[in-house]
Amino acid sequence: MTVPLGGIPLADHAAVYRALDEAGFTDAWSAEVAGADAFTPLALAAAWTPRLRLGTAITPVFTRGPGLLAMSAAALAEAAPGRFALGIGASSPVIVGDWNAGEFTEPFRRTRDVLRFLRSALAGETVDAAYDTFAVRRFTLERPPAVPPPLLLAALRPGMLRLAGAEADGVILNWLAAGDVPKALAALGERRPGFEVVARIFVCPTEDAAHARALGRRLITSYLTVPAYAEFHRWLGRDEVFGPMWKAWAAGDRRGAGAAVPDEVVDALVLHGAPEECRAQVRRYAEAGVDVPVLALLPTPELAAGGAGALFDVINRLGGGEPR
Repeated sequence: MTVPLGGIPLADHAAVYRALDEAGFTDAWSAEVAGADAFTPLALAAAWTPRLRLGTAITPVFTRGPGLLAMSAAALAEAAPGRFALGIGASSPVIVGDWNAGEFTEPFRRTRDVLRFLRSALAGETVDAAYDTFAVRRFTLERPPAVPPPLLLAALRPGMLRLAGAEADGVILNWLAAGDVPKALAALGERRPGFEVVARIFVCPTEDAAHARALGRRLITSYLTVPAYAEFHRWLGRDEVFGPMWKAWAAGDRRGAGAAVPDEVVDALVLHGAPEECRAQVRRYAEAGVDVPVLALLPTPELAAGGAGALFDVINRLGGGEPR
């Protein structure tokens, strides 16, 4: 499950983590956009729920210096030895430039360089190196983790996918349908031993299809008009189906952009239905080759009306339990 969950203060997440654990969820993965940072929710989970595996999906490579990123990862790996995975990625020009006053330049090479730096630093080595996009002078972690975390790479298109397969311990996929998974996996090439495939999957557990599709359209027009995601879906073969959306969005017609997305595309990218139906749809990703399907829980009318009880019921049913 993607954490933290919306509408619940971090201080109250102990009950959420217990519910996830009891429902059969194995992992808690954080996101980092403009809400909670990637590490704090996982640090709380490390203390409150000793069985959950923890992961970042993703920590941007531009918004922290290499040394700080290594320190943050090492601290969490020390707090949860053997059950933390560090996912990194390029992020986007808005997050890096507009919100964090950084320069979003050469994202592929920056991601590759940070990956290589972290591999050395988290192993306890002294890093004194000039990479293509930055240089580090004699950096050594004072508290290197006894169990260095696996390093996973967020990747969309062939270049980054090949880098993930060649140099990372896993790949993080996002915004793709179950039927898209084989194409992404084929682009990885030869993989390192123990390589993991993680995918974030948007889930709206409601039988109110109109609500789910309206929310799905808003998300699709917000995300898949970003250049990196637009190119990803062109590569996946959706140039024709998303062409009208991209054209309307570029013309400033936000409503028209949403209306141009067909229902079947929304349904493939944003899963909805009763929690048991969503669980069955998620299973298709696993059957296609995803090792760790990470649900991103979206708001529903039932959750808004039912409060914590409805939330814990949905978590239990998504995890495979009986309705509470």
